[in-house]
Parts: sequence; structure tokens; C-alpha cells
Amino acid sequence: MFKLPKIGPAILVTAAFIGPGTVITATLAGANFGFSLLWALLFSVLATIILQEMAARLGIVTQRGLGENIRSHCHTPLIKLLACTLVVSAIVIGNAAYQGGNIAGASLGLTGIFGATQLSEQISLWPLLIGLLAFTILFTGSYRIIEKALILLVAIMSLAFLATFIITKPNLTELFSGLFIPSLPSGATLTVIALIGTTVVPYNLFLHSASASEKWRKPEHIKEAKKDLFIPIPLGGLITLAIVSTAASAFFGKNIAITNAADIAPALQPLFGDLAGIFIAIGLFSAGISSAVTAPLAASYALNGVLKLDNNIASLKFKSIWFIILLLGVFIAITGYQPIKIIWFAQVTNGILLPLIAIFLVWIMNSKQLGQYKNSTRQNIFASIVVVLTLVLSARSLMSAFGML
Repeated sequence: MFKLPKIGPAILVTAAFIGPGTVITATLAGANFGFSLLWALLFSVLATIILQEMAARLGIVTQRGLGENIRSHCHTPLIKLLACTLVVSAIVIGNAAYQGGNIAGASLGLTGIFGATQLSEQISLWPLLIGLLAFTILFTGSYRIIEKALILLVAIMSLAFLATFIITKPNLTELFSGLFIPSLPSGATLTVIALIGTTVVPYNLFLHSASASEKWRKPEHIKEAKKDLFIPIPLGGLITLAIVSTAASAFFGKNIAITNAADIAPALQPLFGDLAGIFIAIGLFSAGISSAVTAPLAASYALNGVLKLDNNIASLKFKSIWFIILLLGVFIAITGYQPIKIIWFAQVTNGILLPLIAIFLVWIMNSKQLGQYKNSTRQNIFASIVVVLTLVLSARSLMSAFGML
């Protein structure tokens, strides 16, 4: 009898990268460039599978997260200091930015469903409730409970965004053309970087390696960990594709201005009815709350690892780090910054930082200490291609940012 494979830590990866940042970035990609950038999404999914497989394998074989492995493989004090500084800076800045956007995006989703609810003229109730919900899930200190909560949230957002995709009836010929025939329209460079940055998330490498080491205790489980990658991550890519396609069908070439997440549902409603707007709002809420759980969790795994603290998910040190990130996110969301500015900065920064952390991972995966489980020649070729392409894209991002392109 056919059985669905068990879903493991890879669902955390999908929950992390399908956040409000993905919703906004994918919507802007579709609204501004139609289906033409879907090839970047396909590359992102393949790159994510390649990198996350290495991260999971490393965690299972060493029974340590990526942060701990980086620290143990940096033998000179200066290199260790530089590596730790890089990881701490990337994770703290990136996750604080993401967390503010996650909570603000989830709040916009609730506002779209229930309307605005203010505690005072300046303070909305929704960011506080979302922060409390994320706190409750994380405070359990149980990997199993966190995993099950995220499976539910990913299922809800999948149904919501795929339903919107069906309602908008995208042109399938144009969709497949954009998916398999690469093109780079004028002004699309930073959007490509953002699409890659919102899918191939550096902190997910820390999250996946640590969670895989908790889920699986023996190298014999590597095969199971590899199978685990091939449902959640392609599903995440499918969700993003649905969002890009919805925006391309609804907004591209129609002179409809989309500047932030709050514009998406109201713009869809006149074209496709109230149901489309409600589905988008539900998807945005689910994406926001799932990422609001995983961003602080990843920060705790990364920082506890590189600083050699306590990587026990139930420990006070572990909880204190995710609590600080969560608190920062609630504060950023409440202050009323435009979420798109926070999230867009995080996506582009993520794309720039990705090659540096990917290089760390490839280097560690070639350590003799891994024995038969270190990278094969074929794995190194695929990983090197991913690293080189992310370096090229990051260079183009910097040149565009400084007006050199």
C-alpha cells in the first residue's frame, strides 16, 4: 500500500523561506516582470536542495549544528573571530529585519481578514497577538510540537496561495516559458537577487543542520534526510511560483501600482472577487507566523553554536536568544515602519551574504573528519556551481545598488 513519506526538518526550511518577504518579493516580480523571472525561482529551489542536503548531512554525521562546526574548524584565533563575527552579524541583522517583516506581514493578513484592531492610536493589537502566539509555540521547548505547528501552517498557506493561483487562471504557456527560458529584463537584477535571497536563506543552513541532528542520531539516517528534502522544498517553490503567477496575471502590464503587502488583496478583489483577497490574506498571515517562529529559532541555533553556548532547545540560554529576536520583531512591527522596506533590505542583504556562508559549508563538508560522508566529486561540482552563481548575482546586486549597472 502506498504511504506518504514522513515529513521532517525540511518543513522548517519551507516555513522559514515562505514568509511575507517571499509574498512581497514574488508579487513585485510578477507585477513588474510577468513570468520572465520564474527561471530564477527554479534555480533557487535546486540550489536550496543542494545546500540544505549538505547542511542536514553535516548535522547528522557530526551531531552538531553548522555554527558549532564552523567554530571547531576555525583553528586560528583571528579566523575564528572573523567567522564568528560574520555569522553573528548576518544572523542578528538579517533575523531582526526578517522578524519585523514577518510579524508586520502576518498583521496585514489578519487585518485583511478581520480588519484593523487598535489598542491605542499608535499601537495595533495584531503584532502583539502574533508575537504571543510565536512565543507560545517556541516556549514549549519541544522540537516535535514546533514541527507539527509548522506543518499545519505550511499546509494552510499552500492551500491559500494555490487557490488564488487557480482563481486568477494564469497563462500556462508564458509560465513554462519563463520557468525554462532564462531572461533578464532591464531593471530586473535586484529582483532576481531578491527572489534568490528569499528562497536560499543562509540561516536555514544553521536551522536545518541543527534540527536534523536532533531528529536523526545515526549516519544511517542520511538517506531518510535526503528523501525529506523532496516534498517540503519543492512545495515551497510551488507556493512562490503561484504567487508570482498570480501577480503576473493580475497586475503585469495593467498599470496597477503595488508598493507593499497591504496593496495586494485590495488590488485583487475588483478583478477576481472578495474570495481572492481573503485567500491572499490567509496566506500572508500563515506565511508571517510560520516565519516568525523559524527566524528566532534559527538565530538561537546559529548564535549558540558559534559562541559555544547551550544548543539545547529547552535551555534558558537558547530561549533567551530567540526571545530577544522575537521582541525586536514585535517592536519593529509596532513602530509602523513600512514592512516592504524592512523586508526588501533583508532579501537583498541575504543574497549578498549567502555565498559567504555557502563557502563555509562547502569547506566544512570536505573535511577528512567526515570520512565516507564528506562531499563526493559530483556533490562538490554542484555545490561549486551554486556558489559561483550566487557570487556573480551578489556582485551584480552590489553594482546595481551603487548605480554601476
